[in-house]
Amino acid sequence: QVQLRESGGGLVQAGGSLRLSCAASGNIGSINTMAWYRQAPGKQRELVARIRSGESTNYADSVKGRFTISRDNAKNTVYLQMNSLKPEDTAVYQCSVSSTLYVLWGQGTQVTVSS
Repeated sequence: QVQLRESGGGLVQAGGSLRLSCAASGNIGSINTMAWYRQAPGKQRELVARIRSGESTNYADSVKGRFTISRDNAKNTVYLQMNSLKPEDTAVYQCSVSSTLYVLWGQGTQVTVSS
């Protein structure tokens, strides 16, 4: 069974850090792009960060310099290191993985940043 499993969300104070993980399992094929999206209440889903197979990355302007996306190809896992968190980072974070066979979405993990 092909699936994504996310972990690492939670409650943190402003200025704190969290690390999200998303592992793909099953016969997923060759993975191309791995990404993190987020959706806050009442807002549209937005791309937070993306990393391609060649390790090139893109970030939303709001997280540049604070968040870092990385991947471990041997483990089919993508990470999002989030530092200097702000209350406006509060959202459900969802990973997405695009491979030669699938486009998969994780179930989402809640990140709440208190002021």
